[in-house]
Amino acid sequence: MKNCPFCLENNILKGEILAQNDLCYFVESIDSVLNNSGMIISKRHVESPWDFNDDEWLAIKELFLLVKAILDRSKPDGYNIGWNIGQAAGQNISHAHLHVIARFKDEPLAGKGIRYAFKQESNKRPKL
Repeated sequence: MKNCPFCLENNILKGEILAQNDLCYFVESIDSVLNNSGMIISKRHVESPWDFNDDEWLAIKELFLLVKAILDRSKPDGYNIGWNIGQAAGQNISHAHLHVIARFKDEPLAGKGIRYAFKQESNKRPKL
């Protein structure tokens, strides 16, 4: 898709591709806070993981295992892994991508999982 930063043919991807296969790639995070992290991104432009075909799911699984081996070199104490699907869920780029975030005991928010942001009282919706 034209102007999509994750479509490789557009040549506007930021970050280094650390691993890839025929159907997806892993790019390191360019966020200065998220060291030893990145995203697995499908080479075919689809907006959500529900749009993947069986071959893409297998390719993502294959790359996922390689990504863990790459990130394990930094000896993380844990991982957060997740998809943001749709604008309300924080998906800023409409191209499916799986976040793989290495976590470490010495982080200020160590022990806080992805639910931490959602469980804040300020995030509570009014009952209808």
